[in-house]
Amino acid sequence: MIAKYKVSFDVDPHGRAPASHFSTDDPVTCIQFLADLLERKVHLREILHEGVALEPKEFDALIHSAALQLTSRHVCASLKISTEEAHVRFGLPA
Repeated sequence: MIAKYKVSFDVDPHGRAPASHFSTDDPVTCIQFLADLLERKVHLREILHEGVALEPKEFDALIHSAALQLTSRHVCASLKISTEEAHVRFGLPA
C-alpha cells in the first residue's frame, strides 16, 4: 500500500548522496516533519501524495503550513507564551 504522503529530501548538503524519504498517512504529521526539515535547512526534493508529485500550488501550501508552524514554535519559545496565545495575538496556528 502506498503511503498518502512521501517526502524526499537530501541529508547530504551537497546533494551527492541518494535522497532520503519519509512516509506517512497523516497530513498533520507530514507538516510537522516538513517544519523540522525547514528548521534544519534541509533541501526538499519533492512531496508525493498517493504516489503522485504535488502540483506547485499544493507543494507551496504544505510548505506554507510548515513555515507557519515553525514560526509559531519560535515565537512561543522566545516570548514564553502558549500556542493559544500566539494564535490570538499573532494569528499563528495553535
